[in-house]
Amino acid sequence: MLTLSHVLKALAPTAQYRIQQDFEISCGCVDSRCVSEKGLFVALKGENTDGHQFVDQAFANGAVLALTDHPFDSEYPVVDLSQDSFELPKKAPFSLQTPNALAALQALAKYWRQQHDLVVIGITGSVGKSSTKELTASVLGSQMKTLKNQGNMNNEIGLPLTLLSLNEKHKVAVLEMGFYMAGEIKLLCDIALPQIGMVTNIGTVHAERAGSIEAIARGKAELVESLPPSPEGLAILNYDDPFVKDMADLTQARIFFYGLDPEADLWADKVESRGLDGIRCRMHYMDESLYVTAPLIGRHSVYTMLRAASAALILGMDWGSIFEAFKNDRVQLRIVTVQTASGAVLIDDTYNASPDSTMAALNLLDDLNGRKVAVLGDMLELGRYEEAGHNKVGMRASEVADEIVLVGTRSLMTRDAAIENGFPADMVHWFNDFRDATAYLRETLKSGDIALVKGSHSMHMEKIVSALEEVD
Repeated sequence: MLTLSHVLKALAPTAQYRIQQDFEISCGCVDSRCVSEKGLFVALKGENTDGHQFVDQAFANGAVLALTDHPFDSEYPVVDLSQDSFELPKKAPFSLQTPNALAALQALAKYWRQQHDLVVIGITGSVGKSSTKELTASVLGSQMKTLKNQGNMNNEIGLPLTLLSLNEKHKVAVLEMGFYMAGEIKLLCDIALPQIGMVTNIGTVHAERAGSIEAIARGKAELVESLPPSPEGLAILNYDDPFVKDMADLTQARIFFYGLDPEADLWADKVESRGLDGIRCRMHYMDESLYVTAPLIGRHSVYTMLRAASAALILGMDWGSIFEAFKNDRVQLRIVTVQTASGAVLIDDTYNASPDSTMAALNLLDDLNGRKVAVLGDMLELGRYEEAGHNKVGMRASEVADEIVLVGTRSLMTRDAAIENGFPADMVHWFNDFRDATAYLRETLKSGDIALVKGSHSMHMEKIVSALEEVD
């Protein structure tokens, strides 16, 4: 368990002090409203507010320690760690003032990770990071104590906070690593020190910030570049994605390829979608060929299975254990189904959207039976790929759906592409706002319909699902 003495060793290694009362720290948090009992509160200055204003509130909610970086009003003691020597309060709670609270959090997380003998798996890519993290952690967790970052805690704040939850029982940490700009994944690797790096694919997500798909590939490659040399370091790479495959030349780590190509170390064929009941495929590894099933939705999920199986095989799990772990229905992630009051089925894939993930969702819709409705919102942050991405989705939607419902100004491009591809114009319905789309769908969806709902997070497509979902 992390303690005050660990924090001081990490943040003030050469200072003179005497701990009058050591105490345990349960976990870290940057939101005073969500702090846990015996938690560490990190006061960060954001765009709209300053966490220093809420230090006392965090203490009132159970925090025992805070990391701060500038003076603020508080009824609790503040210790300046920049001094060569300092006096510690006799009891908690109190604050430790550092030159930079975020840098202090990251330094503490790196120190705490170094105190543990475990395997750290870093996961990045344009699409499928979270599902890969969840399935990999679920499979490995069936055999060994496994830590994972929760939700979208995959950045310079969330990943260090995750590492503070490490304890001596953990054997593996599975950490999703997000990318927005050059150098970000390198920073996360410097903190987490992964021995295994896994890359899903390279697409146009965040191209608006990164500038180009080539820049995205360079940013994601920071993971494999940061791995230790073979035999300790291992890169698990997508053989079917040219950008990812080429990353093999950028690392000194050992390479393990996965994909649908027989040249990969672990590969799959005979991929069979069972609609909402999951998928089945045949996996090939060394001299073995085995059929595997999982409650994952969509043919694209075979890649998620391959990644998780790669990590499991590398860490010594046998196929029997992997099969059983795949059957666990808890691994199904963001794509869920709900029923409307009229009896229609909604495929809720509303967490976010990119051209690649939307194409995969449309392919799933194609596998299902019923009158198919594609409810699609704008895809954001595509930069120079915005028009091409929406056009691509529009063309595929025209091939799959019986009706298309669109939300947002960018989706006008989707509409035009669908119509140009021969889709009936009177079966494409465009709305500027999700509320109007909801009203239309409430009146038109009926029993036997199956509707895919997907769009970028800020389009609030999830509100369409919640509004239409049947209430007992």
